[in-house]
Amino acid sequence: MSSREDETLAHAAVQALTGQLALAPKPGLPDPRDLGARATRTDHCSLRWSAKALAPGLAAMAAAARRTGEPTPALRAELGAIGRSTEHSVGLAGGGHRGALWTLGLLVAASALDPAARSKDVCTAAKRIAAHTDKRAPRRASRGSSVSAKYGAAGARGEARAGFPHVRRALDALAGARRKGATEPEARLDALLTVMSTLQDTELLYTAGPLGLRHVQAGAREVLEAGGTTTEAGREALLALDADLHARAWSPRGSAGLLAGALFVDALPTAVSSRAQAA
Repeated sequence: MSSREDETLAHAAVQALTGQLALAPKPGLPDPRDLGARATRTDHCSLRWSAKALAPGLAAMAAAARRTGEPTPALRAELGAIGRSTEHSVGLAGGGHRGALWTLGLLVAASALDPAARSKDVCTAAKRIAAHTDKRAPRRASRGSSVSAKYGAAGARGEARAGFPHVRRALDALAGARRKGATEPEARLDALLTVMSTLQDTELLYTAGPLGLRHVQAGAREVLEAGGTTTEAGREALLALDADLHARAWSPRGSAGLLAGALFVDALPTAVSSRAQAA
């Protein structure tokens, strides 16, 4: 049974995911502008709705980590089982968020495992959990793992086992943009572009191949090199990249999930404070 602490962590993770969904314009990714487009209306609405369906599973993951107390193979297997059950529930609610569930699930469990961890220490704690193999996982290869093997990309599993380096990069980008006076949406978009500029996104590799991935990475770097979303040149470059990716139907979904993870970790001090006040 999950506690108030576990439910608070789950709520913070869902808030991070819906916060990522609310950003616009996100190159090649669903955002609030889609609500005015008949073709994609259901997609964005269902993504916002199904994000809420993650909460029970994330709370259960936090409870499992708190009960186990150590990053053991047994905990990794239990998190995997909870994750697969949660995927089914999310599918019934509209689908999506598989990559975000993997990232947020490990980070939520890491936060419960080490309640004193903050910022990048949470990524380190998640790394210790992800180091173990889930022996109960289905034997069939996923699309992401197949693409990772084909192109030598780290993929979601490699990202976690490396301690979520792109979540760390996003946290640095958030802090840097805020120091320079960016608004919160601008800081978050710059963090997303920072992830996009270097991530070997297996979704992009599957749909666009290595050349397409490099094209997207270069486009994200162009926005950042123009000064990011706080400058006129950066905003123009962002809109051009957005139009380009939507026209090509290329979606950097892996970057979106990692940004959600960074927003969760970034919000942890606030979540912990709210939890203490509620107690």
